[in-house]
Amino acid sequence: MSRKILFVVNNPAFFLSHRLPIALKAKEEGYEVAVATMPGQAVAQIVAHGLRHFVIPMSRSGMNPFAELRTIYALYRLYRNYQPDLVHLVTIKPVLYGGIAARLARVKAVVYAISGLGFLFTRERKGIDWVRQITRQLYRLALGHRHSRVIVQNDNDRQILLDMGAMQEAQAVKIRGSGVDVAVFATQPEPLKPVVVTMAARLLKDKGVMEFVEAAGISARHGRDIRWQLAGTPDPGNPASVTQAEVQSWGPEVKVLGEVKDIARLYAQSHIVALPSYREGLPKSLVEAAACGRAVVTTDVPGCRDAIDIEQSGLLVPVRDAQKLYEAVARLAADDNLRLSMGNAGRILALEEFDIRKVVDKHLAIYQELLD
Repeated sequence: MSRKILFVVNNPAFFLSHRLPIALKAKEEGYEVAVATMPGQAVAQIVAHGLRHFVIPMSRSGMNPFAELRTIYALYRLYRNYQPDLVHLVTIKPVLYGGIAARLARVKAVVYAISGLGFLFTRERKGIDWVRQITRQLYRLALGHRHSRVIVQNDNDRQILLDMGAMQEAQAVKIRGSGVDVAVFATQPEPLKPVVVTMAARLLKDKGVMEFVEAAGISARHGRDIRWQLAGTPDPGNPASVTQAEVQSWGPEVKVLGEVKDIARLYAQSHIVALPSYREGLPKSLVEAAACGRAVVTTDVPGCRDAIDIEQSGLLVPVRDAQKLYEAVARLAADDNLRLSMGNAGRILALEEFDIRKVVDKHLAIYQELLD
């Protein structure tokens, strides 16, 4: 009988964009693979790939204690009924609640994917942050499975989890991001000027959206012929999201494209990619920018700085500093040779570190190690 792997992810669309190649490779290798997510339109695509799907009750940002306990119980029941040999937990709530349920249900092996420690670890502290304190305790409880691995995307998150006593050194495995198809995200010649700087992200304040908009305004006041554009939409389920009213209040200095599905084409039409985020695991947008051979401007924070070779494939700026963001973009816009050399260095980095085939192989090696 095939050994069973169950992926637990909050959003079915996130599973498709960040974990599908791993699941399909596991299925190809002979595992029985199933996926548990919230309901959503993307579920049909998961099933179309030949993967079994389970719906779980889960809110992305809700904190109602009874609803959260219901999620843990639903996962416990799913584990007991489906009897997976290994569960792969992705994003914060699946890691926390799925980890607790896995220990209660005595699942044989667990893989926790920590793709950034999230909003609770980026927001400003005001007095005693009880939610943050409770979350730390939940991490300690959830990551305590004796036969498990914790995948981290940067060294800072790894150290935080070690310092809070949530995991042991032997559990940690570093994999830099969820990978990129370097054939699809291929280097294309730069388009004609004017220089276009693109930010592709959900329109969240902790992604640095407001600083990007402010930097575009600074650029316009300096008379620079640079086009600033945002690809993304607000995310009402996230407490850090901008509102639609805020988007409509932005001036003509920044063009809001809405959701863009073909990011490779978007980057091919850009000269520079920016992500002034406050904190990340390892941002997929910068991995894709590297693969496309585009110079990057990002912030000197965990995750973002791990996605570039500093001063080789991209520039770092202080977090929450629109002026420095503008200055870095202007520097690249004015220097064609620097921009192109950074793009070339990014492509090499992508081939060596971010290639989806290498990322998939690393995950399959973890599965094999835990299940042997």
